[in-house]
Amino acid sequence: MHPVTPAGALIGRDSEMALLTGLIKEAGRGRGGSVLIEGEPGIGKSALMRAAIAQAPEAGCQVFWGAGDELSQELPLLPFLDGLRVREPSANPRRIAIVQLLRGEAGADRDADGPTVLAEQLLALVAEQCAIQPVILVVDDLQWADQASVALWGRLARSARQMPLLLAGTVRPVPQREDLLALRRVADEAARLQLSGLTDAAVADLVAALAGGRPDEGLLRLASGAAGNPLYVTELLAALARSSGLAVTETGAVELVGDAPPRSLSAAIADRIGFVAGPVRDVLRAAALLGTEFAVPDLATVLGRGVADLIPAVDEACAAGVLAESGHGLGFRHPLIRAALYDEMPAPVRAAWHRDAGRALVAAGASADRVARQLLRATGESGGPAEPMDEWMLDWLAHAADTLVGQAPGVAAELLERAVASSPAGSARHGWLASRLADALYRTGDTAAAEQVAIRTLEHAAEPDLLVDLLWTLAQSRILAGESAESLTTLEGVLASPGISAQHRGRLLVLAARTHCHLGEAEKASRVAAGALKAATEAGDSWAMGWALHVQTLATTMQGHLTDALPLFDRALAVTESDPALADLRLMLQINQAITLGCLDQYEQAFAAAGQARDLADRVGTAIRLAQAHYALGQLLFETGRWDEALAELETVPEDLKEPGVACSELGIAAVIGFHRGETDTARRYLAAAEPHAKRIENRPISQLALAHSLDCEQADALPEALAALTAGFANSTEDLGEIEDLLPDAVRLATQTGDLSTAQTLAGHASTLATESEIPHRQANALYCRGLLDQDATCLLAAAERYLDAGRPLLRAMALEAAAGHFVEADDRGQARDAFTGAVEVYFALGAAADVARLQATFRAYGIRRGPHAKHRRARSGWDSLTETEIKIAALVEEGLSNPEIAAKLLLSRRTVATHVSHILKKLDVHSRTDIARESALRGLAPK
Repeated sequence: MHPVTPAGALIGRDSEMALLTGLIKEAGRGRGGSVLIEGEPGIGKSALMRAAIAQAPEAGCQVFWGAGDELSQELPLLPFLDGLRVREPSANPRRIAIVQLLRGEAGADRDADGPTVLAEQLLALVAEQCAIQPVILVVDDLQWADQASVALWGRLARSARQMPLLLAGTVRPVPQREDLLALRRVADEAARLQLSGLTDAAVADLVAALAGGRPDEGLLRLASGAAGNPLYVTELLAALARSSGLAVTETGAVELVGDAPPRSLSAAIADRIGFVAGPVRDVLRAAALLGTEFAVPDLATVLGRGVADLIPAVDEACAAGVLAESGHGLGFRHPLIRAALYDEMPAPVRAAWHRDAGRALVAAGASADRVARQLLRATGESGGPAEPMDEWMLDWLAHAADTLVGQAPGVAAELLERAVASSPAGSARHGWLASRLADALYRTGDTAAAEQVAIRTLEHAAEPDLLVDLLWTLAQSRILAGESAESLTTLEGVLASPGISAQHRGRLLVLAARTHCHLGEAEKASRVAAGALKAATEAGDSWAMGWALHVQTLATTMQGHLTDALPLFDRALAVTESDPALADLRLMLQINQAITLGCLDQYEQAFAAAGQARDLADRVGTAIRLAQAHYALGQLLFETGRWDEALAELETVPEDLKEPGVACSELGIAAVIGFHRGETDTARRYLAAAEPHAKRIENRPISQLALAHSLDCEQADALPEALAALTAGFANSTEDLGEIEDLLPDAVRLATQTGDLSTAQTLAGHASTLATESEIPHRQANALYCRGLLDQDATCLLAAAERYLDAGRPLLRAMALEAAAGHFVEADDRGQARDAFTGAVEVYFALGAAADVARLQATFRAYGIRRGPHAKHRRARSGWDSLTETEIKIAALVEEGLSNPEIAAKLLLSRRTVATHVSHILKKLDVHSRTDIARESALRGLAPK
């Protein structure tokens, strides 16, 4: 039989290939998307995608390919881990961090969900790869992927349009899993390819390509029974060729002769396997234990042979069309071939062979996940009775439990449940395995079962480390169940016991302090955290010291003592600096430090802290931390009037990769900027985009979003509604004024404009309360501004403007100058009115706040006050003149041939921020590539000055 070239394998798929080619080209131009290819087994989903990605190099894209596997469905995120090649040696800090997570070497928080943390890191890795070069990421056989992988594919699909990412997936119509049905709803209908059977004409072309000649009617009639399935047609022709069932006539026609051919696809596959020699078949059975794709060294380990000894058998299997190269290893040419080999083995034989395979992999030092997938089937088929565990299994699980619980808590819980049942009750190993089982159950969300296991095990626990571990799991389970008080009672009882070491006391007190913080008991949390810090310092426990200081920073800021929190941040950062296991805690501290410094108007230090946080997040942070770091920097840029840079920073991380609260805040800031700039339609699109995120947090007040909604109402001259949008945040939050203090100036302004003096007085009182005994410039300015509006005191408003200048907050300064100008006009002091008016216009103009400039000039034109900048008030929205100062710099560096990482290093920006700026430049200039940007920049340089 003639081999089929890639082009031949795509016979009848011209329209589908054209769609994929277009998506790949768009991804290369920076415009991402997603595609879900559906169809029955053998219909050609994988072959179509593999042929399409052959065009990736020409489009400037890098390709990553992973696949679900029937034997590995219990292991979280394996298709992405394999596809993104995270286990390959690399100097990339994020890849190193992911490998450390997989090995249990990275210090994630004890109550963190391992697969969730891993998924966040993988999201960040995909974004990082996209910032370097456009990415094509394929996940094959999604029907066999674990739920975490399916969820991750869905998250990436929702954000693919915001990155140079083409995300592709292939899936069979069955099984009808709920998460796969949800995935189909996520996928854009225009990007769902339903592969049906080939047409009769396409089948005839495929048969001709396979047989090496024009098929006769008998052969075509036989091929029509394959219902247009390309794999069935291929296997059918291969079976006929092996049995000499085809003959070529003198005219080049191919005729059907010989015995009856296979009557089903499975029979045709069995026919292919039947032609493989016995020794080769044994090698293939062993390979079937490892999955659809496997590493050759693992196969050699399972068989107890050298790799060189396997070469003849592997060569024969490849020649027979059973195996083929796959990435850096081998794989079955089609999953159905592996399934046929696996299913022909009796279940007891399979279980015994899985047991031996697991033991061999343990002896070879294989990773925990590779051993676990063997043990799951060695101790009982799915749905069947569990077999007792051997002694070597118990020893291995006791050693590898922490790694497995962190990486795959569901798998760990299943194996540990069997292990606990196989261990003598009351033994040290039984207690340790039971504690790991409780932790695994907690991490899977089964807090009730975790609590039961922990309580039972505590009855026999005496060893201090075991006791602390069980208490931690018990306390965390009760906190999640809403039983924080019971958790504290248990902790207090243990802490009162004699003989508790300093290290154990420190860690238990950290848990108690975090619980008090969770309950909003800031003063008590701070006091307990101080005790934890003392014990941890005595024990030299950097983990407990870092977390105790973190709780103290939270409790101190919750009480409004922002300045007092700064030395605590410095101490905590010093403790976490040299311990890689505390990288996530350090990143969280840096983000909170930057936000706190911003609240104190100490912007120089705030930008330094935010930049450090962003750089660390870019290297090793999860997607959530990455979004938080960019948000902190974006918030600072917005407050200090660097709005174009703020927008670029806020758009760096795709919206669907952010926590809902962060997404609401960022979209609120973007909308506020849009309303001030007169870009009302754009601003309202941001508000619409925020709605689903706001629902996820039950419409909890977010100051930036509330301000944007208020401005929207104000645009429609609905001032009472605009005021209501702001005052809703104060209804039940007077104890947390610091969280919503940024709403006070606009709320008092609207209250005075609508004549609601009672509300204005109340809100001005809040501003005065915050300013009392405070040295924070913007708080003092807020109090002066609100009092000036109430008293119609232009001098007080000028004082507010000066204090806003000291604070470094230009928008609020312009608002104070505008209000002062109005009251000076009313007092018939035209000179001071003109000065205040001019100052306000200049600030608004510097911000690009075209709507404010237009409103201000229209208002004061009636009083004969017209002075203001003579430049254009509205910036261009497209073309070279629409580029910001930063975008012009980046365009010039693109012209010089610098890559995004090189530009980032030169301008002290993150690679993702540079990628966002490049995307904006492409859109504004209406061009498609970096070459186009370089040409436009060069032409600009040649233009007469």
